Amino acid sequence: MDALNDLLDGPRARGAFLLRATMSSPWSLLCADEAPLSVVAMLRERAWVAHEDEPPVRIGPGDIVLARGPDTYTVADDPATPVQVIINPGQRCTAPDGRSLTEELSYGVRSWGNDPDGATVMLIGTYQMRSAVGQRVLAALPPLVVLPAGALDSPLVELLGREIVKDDPGQDVVLDRLLDLLLIAVLRAWFSRPEAEAPGWYRANGDPVVGPALRLLHEDLAHPWTVAALAEKVGVARATLAQRFGRLVGEPPMGYLTGLRLALAADLLRESDATLEAVARKVGYGTAFALSTAFKREHGVSPQDYRLHRPAS
Repeated sequence: MDALNDLLDGPRARGAFLLRATMSSPWSLLCADEAPLSVVAMLRERAWVAHEDEPPVRIGPGDIVLARGPDTYTVADDPATPVQVIINPGQRCTAPDGRSLTEELSYGVRSWGNDPDGATVMLIGTYQMRSAVGQRVLAALPPLVVLPAGALDSPLVELLGREIVKDDPGQDVVLDRLLDLLLIAVLRAWFSRPEAEAPGWYRANGDPVVGPALRLLHEDLAHPWTVAALAEKVGVARATLAQRFGRLVGEPPMGYLTGLRLALAADLLRESDATLEAVARKVGYGTAFALSTAFKREHGVSPQDYRLHRPAS
């Protein structure tokens, strides 16, 4: 298993917010839902997207946008159009004066907008669940990613567009998985571009020494790894692995492993009722006490407090 697979294999989309939006000018949406990540695929016409106070970027048919939360961003027909709709946490839609627009703008199964026959059509998928494992992926992204049309050779947008308006049994699960596949495809396409500044753990997957080491760590997170044992498996000297890993990934092998373990522990505490002892064993800590000590050092709270407060998804 490579790093991208593993980092996206934590809490996957569950009940992601998906809709097909059709708009007629003038229109302007302020997205302030605090979601960790949103995917916007333009199907027809053009729009402008802007992250908070940054200059707007024009997008057109075939372009795909990743908007990293919890920052706000605006999508509009024109940068000068005043905000008409605010999308709040919980996907509650209001006018700037606070008046609810949720019912007014909904007109069918996952269909939304100010005009059902509007010329502008977008697909929007929003991850509403925060994943501590996914934080490594989110941290590698700028606040706004625009993948130009043609950069993604995939039928996924078309397939998602067909499925998003269906109301068949199990449709939410189908849409969640399609959104996951689209996100992974977009990330792979984005990280391969020179302007993306792909993270070290992604670039290092192709290295003949560090790549295998990363895969070993991700395949067996709970194994009692040491740099020496990892180097032996890879077939290089301990010093060679340590130096090369640090240079390419940006942190030592054991530091990288600790980060993965504690991120997975956070996910398990958030998403399951497993005992602290069981969580500790799953992520490679011998005792609940050892995990608790490391977890508090990393997150600033004990595992019990973290689970009790269950940070908002």
